[in-house]
Amino acid sequence: MIENADTWTKLKRITKAGFFNFWRNGTVSLASVLVMMVTLLAIGFISFAGAILDTALAELRDKIDVNVTFVPSAKEAEVLEIKQTIESLPEVLLVTYVSREDALEAFKERHKNDQSILSALDELGENPLGAVLNVKARDPSQYASVAQFLESDGTISNGGVSVIDRVNYFENKAAIDRLASIISSADRLGFALTIILAVISMLIAFNTIRLTIYIAKDEIAVMRLVGASMTYIQGPFVVVGVIYGVVAGLITLLMFLPMTYWLGSATESFFAGFNIFSYYVRHLPEMAFIVFFSGVMIGALSSILAIRRYLKV
Repeated sequence: MIENADTWTKLKRITKAGFFNFWRNGTVSLASVLVMMVTLLAIGFISFAGAILDTALAELRDKIDVNVTFVPSAKEAEVLEIKQTIESLPEVLLVTYVSREDALEAFKERHKNDQSILSALDELGENPLGAVLNVKARDPSQYASVAQFLESDGTISNGGVSVIDRVNYFENKAAIDRLASIISSADRLGFALTIILAVISMLIAFNTIRLTIYIAKDEIAVMRLVGASMTYIQGPFVVVGVIYGVVAGLITLLMFLPMTYWLGSATESFFAGFNIFSYYVRHLPEMAFIVFFSGVMIGALSSILAIRRYLKV
């Protein structure tokens, strides 16, 4: 019990000394907080960018599907029979049937301003389009197996002749893969930028702590002469580094409120309904953890490195 009380007393003294050093070196502390705040702002915006990219990918994946286009000579009974076969696949969530007539009407609607195409259709005198089955899988990763089933020899045919004209899966797959590649590259770039900014912030905090240590060199010398423990000597400077991180994190979170509010309507109209302000409010605990954890780790680690190098331990 006595030992616990003694430990608690030491901890209070170390914390008090850390706060004293923070306020005593106000100009130096302010510079360190501002630099660390820039780093935390960058980390926060990288998190927002990741959320925007994930939302865009999810939006595209939700819209992606497989369109199975049939030859014009395919009979409706054949198409509906194939529809039932596809629906029986465990990977398939929904199959929508579009008749030849509906496909023609949709085609005319898409090209209603192109008179040359409409005139060409009138000259044909018949519907050149085939029926379409719109297939939506339960998961985007399952489209490959669905497409393989549709394109396998003899799976869907009439008298040995395939009634399928085209399956557009591989066109959509290429688009998804390209977008995923862009997002992956952006994630790597964001991670690299975060590391670079964190290292810069640590170097500045490291030099700031060294300056604070230099200012307090006489006090450190006296503490070492009277036999103060290394923990007691290092502790206040680590507390200063933690304070840098906490103060910078708090200012960063407060700054995000007007910044995201101002950008909210712009992101909502530009990024498929993604409102950055609403996202920030919903994920405030998560963002607070990321910001405070990053700030505290940068501040504490730079302090530990600085005091150890100064004391050569």
